[in-house]
Amino acid sequence: MTCKERILSNDYVDVIVNFVLPPEYERPVDYCYHAITEDMGIMYINRDIVPQARMTQATYSFIPKCYGLVDIERAGGRRDSDIRMSQTASLNTLSMSESGILSVQGPPLNLTGKRVTIGFIDTGIRYQEPVFRDYAGRSRIRAIWDQTIQTGTPPEGFEYGSEYTNDRINEALQSDNPTDIVPSTDANGHGSIMASLAAGSVIENGLFTGAAPDCDIVVVKLKEAKQYIREYYKIPPGVPCYCEPDILQAIQYLQKFVRTLYSPLVICLGVGTSTGDHTGAGTLGTYMDFLGRKNSRVFVVAGGNEGNAAHHFHGDITNSQPYQDVQLRVGENEAGFIMDLWGDAPYYYSVTIRSPGGETISWNNPRSSIPQEFTFVFEKTRIIIDFLLVEQTSGAELIRFAFTDPTAGIWSIRVNSAGNTIGGSFDIWLPITQFLSSDTYFLEPNPQTTITEPGYVHGVVTVANYQMTNKSIAVSSGRGYARDNYIVPDVAAPGVNVSTPFGVHSGSSLSAAITAGGCAQLLEWAVVEENDILVNSVNIKNYLVRGAGRENFLEYPNREWGFGRLDIAGVFEFMAGLGATF
Repeated sequence: MTCKERILSNDYVDVIVNFVLPPEYERPVDYCYHAITEDMGIMYINRDIVPQARMTQATYSFIPKCYGLVDIERAGGRRDSDIRMSQTASLNTLSMSESGILSVQGPPLNLTGKRVTIGFIDTGIRYQEPVFRDYAGRSRIRAIWDQTIQTGTPPEGFEYGSEYTNDRINEALQSDNPTDIVPSTDANGHGSIMASLAAGSVIENGLFTGAAPDCDIVVVKLKEAKQYIREYYKIPPGVPCYCEPDILQAIQYLQKFVRTLYSPLVICLGVGTSTGDHTGAGTLGTYMDFLGRKNSRVFVVAGGNEGNAAHHFHGDITNSQPYQDVQLRVGENEAGFIMDLWGDAPYYYSVTIRSPGGETISWNNPRSSIPQEFTFVFEKTRIIIDFLLVEQTSGAELIRFAFTDPTAGIWSIRVNSAGNTIGGSFDIWLPITQFLSSDTYFLEPNPQTTITEPGYVHGVVTVANYQMTNKSIAVSSGRGYARDNYIVPDVAAPGVNVSTPFGVHSGSSLSAAITAGGCAQLLEWAVVEENDILVNSVNIKNYLVRGAGRENFLEYPNREWGFGRLDIAGVFEFMAGLGATF
């Protein structure tokens, strides 16, 4: 069997490992290997050797996380899968003007993203649309790696998917049947909307423009996760779910691609998850932090839309109150979900769970690495509890609850301080909204620390979402800070009722896209025009922080806005105040 077949087959598990095998290594088992860095790679191993039932016995960081789209909602309440090309949308440049982007596009700076590349890792792109072409009608897309199409040639160094170059895309645009030549498309619309805001061309006689209308565009269309990983995370049918190894390879591809262009790169990511320790630790976070600190590389990620989802609980344990009761409402027809509890040393915890019918189970922090399974006499619910006293990348305690066929109603979870040391705090996260099949939430939620991963990574720009008309934070916008109190988000950008070529939409993915385009403007000024050639994600973040718009009645940084509103023009006004000339 070829490596490509192993990568695509549901009979092979994807395992992220922190070592690299030499090419001459003899295979003792049925697997293939793809290196990401000098000390990290992905193994695709036959499930007969690593069966699904034993996945939780592996190191937590080895198990790929599943990421969902940071939802974009259309005006009127429809979501991603309903998005269609709008023929009547009222196009305007309000969001670009609000963000200080429009004025920077004109004299004297004239920053439009020239010789900068923006890479999108998402649902693909509708390459035929005018918003992705130049004035001559040629495509501004340098390449598309469609991981879902296996009939073409993969990119060099990769084993699966099909790569379509700029020449091939232009050939398709001149054809009566473009998809016969480049069959890649974006049926969902999420990726196309983000790309249009960040990098769209000027269209409709100037009534619409992306933030960086002269940048190069490179796109990775993610393939969806294998069925076994969907089953492990209990993802509802039909909900997009993307696996960590495919995102890692997408980032690796973009990094390799721009080396041939010698171009600064912005990577815009519109996917997220509530799985993880919420400090930016983990494989994907480590890789993004590593690349984000390289010269001319900037990551921009959406902060997510979990702020008002009631999917986070924070508890405090004291000597006088050595336990905390957590009330969880499970909705009708909930098929199942995974829920993670995180706590820091030196404290550790045990739990007692009471079902809506009154049955009780107790889990007492066993030393065994084997997950414990609990069933009920009068209910069909099954709960598997897995445990790591010291999770590899964060050092924190992790208790994972996997609910199958949970009874609808109120579940009570008593978290007890275990051992001789009583105290500390813990956090519990439910999955992101679209990964739950019905109305399931905490009765006493905490809206803080609801930014989705990888928004806590230090080497990225994390963006919250606000309403332009009254300058109020969107109720759904993810809140900071990180679990270790690292300050996120960095800035907030428009994300409510934003006009795009595909209609009027809302969501923090839009905020991230607008910010990514603004970062391309800054990279043009800094790197292309050689004003600060050593700039990276951390430097760009500090430029954005210094130029951010702030209200006199608020203290900054804060959990909702970070350091303030995105204002690219404000960055240059700040520098002009220091005596810089442009």
